[in-house]
Amino acid sequence: MMRNLVRWFVRTLINLFAKVEISGYEHIPGGSDFVIATNHLGIVDAPLAFYALDRWDMYIAVAEKWEKNPFLKWLGQYFNFIFIDRFNPDIKALRRILDLMKQGNVMVIAPEGTRSRVGSLIEGKPGVSYLATKLNRPILPVAIWGTEDRVFWGNAKRFRRNYVHLRAGPAFTLPPLPRENRDQVLKQYTDEIMCRIAVMMPEKYHGVYANHPRLRELLAVQ
Repeated sequence: MMRNLVRWFVRTLINLFAKVEISGYEHIPGGSDFVIATNHLGIVDAPLAFYALDRWDMYIAVAEKWEKNPFLKWLGQYFNFIFIDRFNPDIKALRRILDLMKQGNVMVIAPEGTRSRVGSLIEGKPGVSYLATKLNRPILPVAIWGTEDRVFWGNAKRFRRNYVHLRAGPAFTLPPLPRENRDQVLKQYTDEIMCRIAVMMPEKYHGVYANHPRLRELLAVQ
């Protein structure tokens, strides 16, 4: 009951400040054992997962600093936040994530690990690639734009609605990690995820992946 009330409250707030366009529902894998990999432009990104999908088997990895925020800590109880240390090996959080994935839950993770301060994609970290290959889970790439904090909250203060876009692309899987050159392969896998997100976004959001060969390949076959 409380979860439904919180969802209604958050959806009402988002609808008050933004017009959200969602596309790509047809790409969502059947079942629940997959990973959602998304970019991260603003603080409103996390609740958008529950705005777009009417399900409670999703868990969202959130930076540990937000656990100190009383409102977000409270909200995290209902939106399944997993607070994770971005700068140090957080074995406890990683074990919980792996256990939840083994139980067939959906994980929502931003490979960049933090909000972009430049309004476009920043370099992704290998965490999502590692988790997806560890349990052989499909990855659903999701691109979000229009949620940049400066723009979003600037418009909100002026009582202007923001135009927010959520777009899911085709799910894909990554080959198992080899025993050799694991770091190099994880970097390649992470670039693959980020480029599959970038290809769905307007060019100005491509950021550090703007000239990546893999992104050019994906753009060429659109």
